[in-house]
Amino acid sequence: MQQKTKLFLQVLKYSIPHLGKCMQKQPLNHCNFADHYCNRIKLKKYHLTKYLQNKPKISELARNIPSRSFSCKDLQPVKQENKKPLPENMDAFEKVRTRLETQPQEEYEIINVEVKHGGFVYYQEGCCLVRSKDEEADNDNYEVLFNLEELKLDQPFIDCIRVAPDEKYVAAKIRTEDSEASTCVVIKLSDQPVMEASFPNVSSFEWVKDEEDEDVLFYTFQRNLRCNDVYRATFGDNKRNERFYTEKDPSYFVFLYLTKDSRFLTMNIMNKMTSEVWLIDGLSPWDPPVLIQKRIHGVLYYVEHRDDELYILTNVGEPTEFKLMRTAADTPAIMNWDLFFTMKRNTKVIDLDMFKDHCVLFLKHSNLLYVNVIGLADDSVRSLKLPPWACGFIMDTNSDPKNCPFQLCSPIRPPKYYTYKFAEGKLFEETGHEDPITKTSRVLRLEAKSKDGKLVPMTIFHKTDSEDLQKKPLLVHVYGAYGMDLKMNFRPERRVLVDDGWILAYCHVRGGGELGLQWHADGRLTKKLNGLADLEACIKTLHGQGFSQPSLTTLTAFSAGGVLAGALCNSNPELLRAVTLEAPFLDVLNTMMDTTLPLTLEELEEWGNPSSDEKHKNYIKRYCPYQNIKPQHYPSIHITAYENDERVPLKGVVSYTEKLKEAIMEHTKDTGEGYQAPNIILDIQPGGNHVIEDSHKKITAQIKFLYEELGLDSTSVFEDLKKYLKF
Repeated sequence: MQQKTKLFLQVLKYSIPHLGKCMQKQPLNHCNFADHYCNRIKLKKYHLTKYLQNKPKISELARNIPSRSFSCKDLQPVKQENKKPLPENMDAFEKVRTRLETQPQEEYEIINVEVKHGGFVYYQEGCCLVRSKDEEADNDNYEVLFNLEELKLDQPFIDCIRVAPDEKYVAAKIRTEDSEASTCVVIKLSDQPVMEASFPNVSSFEWVKDEEDEDVLFYTFQRNLRCNDVYRATFGDNKRNERFYTEKDPSYFVFLYLTKDSRFLTMNIMNKMTSEVWLIDGLSPWDPPVLIQKRIHGVLYYVEHRDDELYILTNVGEPTEFKLMRTAADTPAIMNWDLFFTMKRNTKVIDLDMFKDHCVLFLKHSNLLYVNVIGLADDSVRSLKLPPWACGFIMDTNSDPKNCPFQLCSPIRPPKYYTYKFAEGKLFEETGHEDPITKTSRVLRLEAKSKDGKLVPMTIFHKTDSEDLQKKPLLVHVYGAYGMDLKMNFRPERRVLVDDGWILAYCHVRGGGELGLQWHADGRLTKKLNGLADLEACIKTLHGQGFSQPSLTTLTAFSAGGVLAGALCNSNPELLRAVTLEAPFLDVLNTMMDTTLPLTLEELEEWGNPSSDEKHKNYIKRYCPYQNIKPQHYPSIHITAYENDERVPLKGVVSYTEKLKEAIMEHTKDTGEGYQAPNIILDIQPGGNHVIEDSHKKITAQIKFLYEELGLDSTSVFEDLKKYLKF
């Protein structure tokens, strides 16, 4: 069985760590084409008590390290209290919240990296890299290949696995929850597996085999969030490790991708607007690489291979949206590209998978999901509209040319398996227990008209039996940057909120990628204010159509989404009651003028260059959250920041918080007695990761904040959250 990824467009997962303020653990992704860099993602059930013997919860680790919290309840810093026994007079909410943080759940769905190769499955079990026979993968009969504890890392996990073609070696990239640094270990497979080598700060890596049947590992080296160097290494009796390529333009990064048929290793050199691809012969990896097309500013392209032909997904030509082209592998230059398939207007390409006789495109069109199956023999196209509840794909590798499996999910519904069978020409869904959420909730697709007339899509969830929605709490989600979609993967805390009567609204504003490349272009650089206008229009439309009211409306955003959220707090604070922000980007101007920061040069295409362009500088000043703080009423704001975050420097978040507190104090003095100042809470967590998505401590703190600010009864919400965390 091939050890190949089907995530053709996963190169863009790595465009975000280098080009965006967003680092998604799932995630990630300029067009969000893949949520995880791995061969196969499988949901496996574990008893968490057993799992925690090697891997304690993030919240437990964080609790042992001092964090800092600030609250505007008394407009003075508040120190975090030390852990104490639960007092008898503690209210029910606090007791349940504390139990949730400190007690392991009975079961939990853990997303595991898993690779099938030959007759084996390679995956992580506890704190070990293991393999087992394919038919025994769900049993406890496995062989331990490497103990991650040998690396002396705090809470390590495997982020990616690659097996050499003849299964002589396996390479695994290992990270920790609180850092983006990674180590790649190479294990020699034998009767007694042994670590052959380890390489620090590896980003992407792939195996090929040369003419003498020697395994060659190509890998990229990341330094200061920049990935500019490619190395190749061999092992055994002929050990070597040499630099293969260095990208000299600091605004570009390099990513490796092995075509599904293993014929070529592609070296992708790219930034947010431009890409260049080189082909390394999978049969002769020591030969010089072949350039497909020299980089042309504004032209993006990604390459797959089948039967001596290159299939190229590119935005070249008009309209400047992605289209599929092809050319012979021996004539790869752009003048030889022939148009093969075009997308409809307002279409986002999520992913592409290549089979022997078919090409499958995973698409989002007008905020709904589709699968297009293209017959390569007769150029036929079959378009399948997927269930309206579905909001996102999870790709599943498969070497069987007869089937194309994948999963669908939504923020309130766990993933469900689907398989397209080419012979039958039909889509089959997983049978079994039907999730009750399908009957107890509704999903709506609405549009808001922005002030320039542009229609902005929204996805809304609420309970089916909810009465008088105007009196229900509303949680609005926004991002609107880097051409990325809003994250709409399953989150148990979102499901709990819907079950408790909340309305969830996902606003797909300009600057994101939900409607294609132009949707992103219309919300970046000197069009960034379009995203703010879209967000305002969405919230006003929701209120106008009877979804909640300002006193019950909350907003949440993370990373670069903090720009629009913070801007809205300045421009229209009366629309909101409370806001939660995680690792938010709030000081755009000062950050983009500091060229010593690792991402500044790479992000000029998104925010502009205020250091050399006065137009960009003045435009950023119009929306930058930090620059536009003023004495006025603000919604209450809860900010989670990370102490050693390299993507969003802590200094900017702290400066924003201090300036905001000063403005609120001034407004409080001017308003006089009787004015209730909003609560501004800055929770600084330890660690150097950008976003820790699954932290129970973070989740419970944010939900507690929302319920307290809205004055809602929270008696049962955490018991429900504990129950849903068993998915």
